[in-house]
Amino acid sequence: MDCVPQGIRAVPDRALLSVRDLSISVSAPHGERLIVDRVSFDVGAERVALVGESGSGKSLTARALMGLLRRPLKVSAGRLEFEGVDLRALTPARWAAMRGSSMALILQDPRHALNPVLRVGRQMDEVLRIHQKLSAAERRDRTEEMMLAVGLAEPARTARAFPHELSGGLGQRVMLAMMLVNGPRLLIADEPTSSLDESLRDQVLELMVSLVEHRRMGLLLISHDLQQVARYCERVLVMYRGRLVDVRRTQDLAGAEHPYTRILWSCRPGGRTYGTELPVLVRDADERLDMAP
Repeated sequence: MDCVPQGIRAVPDRALLSVRDLSISVSAPHGERLIVDRVSFDVGAERVALVGESGSGKSLTARALMGLLRRPLKVSAGRLEFEGVDLRALTPARWAAMRGSSMALILQDPRHALNPVLRVGRQMDEVLRIHQKLSAAERRDRTEEMMLAVGLAEPARTARAFPHELSGGLGQRVMLAMMLVNGPRLLIADEPTSSLDESLRDQVLELMVSLVEHRRMGLLLISHDLQQVARYCERVLVMYRGRLVDVRRTQDLAGAEHPYTRILWSCRPGGRTYGTELPVLVRDADERLDMAP
């Protein structure tokens, strides 16, 4: 059974990624504990956000889509397909071939995602060597071209740098270049601006959206910031405690009926809410959701 609330299903005309009844559980002393509960959605060549508070299961969902969860976590799904390929049946070798070529994942902090002992250029070269049959000169040209595309004005200098020598904004641009250099069809970005200061967040997101649109890719943006999502994405999937509780176009967020979505939207910062007491979420014993001032 799909865990998308009835009456709000919104799907693209042609899905790149199709997910049905995705569940993630972990072994517990008294049996398995369900962390993500039968989540279903589709992503096409569009910008989709997966939103929820910390612990809602959105990052685990992103990693499950990339085949990156390991024991003691257990993943099950009625359907998990990318461009018609059954991801549930992939061997480790096929997963390695698909990650970075067909699907790519950008993590929160480039300082933890990049290899600290290898120069940036060598890491870019390695990504190309794994997935492309190119000469060394062709790989250098491709690396320079991609670095320029993400706004790295001095690609030769950046290629010689170690990750710790880069600022947070430059590091995230390097990660974006690495993830896009092989031309994937879907980019999953897990809180890609959480380690950046406010002045850089919009720059990085605007660049990401521009590149995704230019390449006609799909984007799944993982975020807790509904205001950010409303600006950069076309659709939003709202998660609460491991379940998908709302799906809608971002232009319709102001009219959301689900109390959790309304809470997230009502608490966005701005002149309207400055100095006022924000609404809070009231959870009763049956896990029904109500809003209280």
